[in-house]
Amino acid sequence: MRDEVDGLVEAWRAERPDLDIEPLQVLSRVSRLARHLDRARRAVFTEHQLEPWEFDVLAELRRSGPPYELSPGRLLRATLVTSGTMTNRIDRLAAAGMVRRGPDPADKRGVLVRLTPEGRERVDGALADLLSYEESLLAGVSRTDRDALAALLRSVLSPLDV
Repeated sequence: MRDEVDGLVEAWRAERPDLDIEPLQVLSRVSRLARHLDRARRAVFTEHQLEPWEFDVLAELRRSGPPYELSPGRLLRATLVTSGTMTNRIDRLAAAGMVRRGPDPADKRGVLVRLTPEGRERVDGALADLLSYEESLLAGVSRTDRDALAALLRSVLSPLDV
């Protein structure tokens, strides 16, 4: 079985035999896979009338468990955006009826962002369709190989996430 990266690697080996091209074997595949997944995710989210950033915020709230509310600070740390960006995102999600702001009982000056039933319905539907698509991508990969691949990718990613 060959893929696009095989051709890339062969071409670089011919042109630059002085370099160790081995990292391309893995990281070019990861990069290409990420692009394919990004396109597929955008298509799924579009079906549910969501932007990828909207899904990210709604999913973080949904994963938090009942009552599905978090501080804006917690949301921005989880989604890796600035406070100004998060404020804008919360404003837009609130205007669309997918979240609402409320007072933080633990901090009189603080605010909590809560997932609305509409937001929960949208994120749940998008997640179910996304998982269905992703399962189809992995259908030919055994559970053992999936676990091994996940462990290998975790060992590359975890130092970057620190």
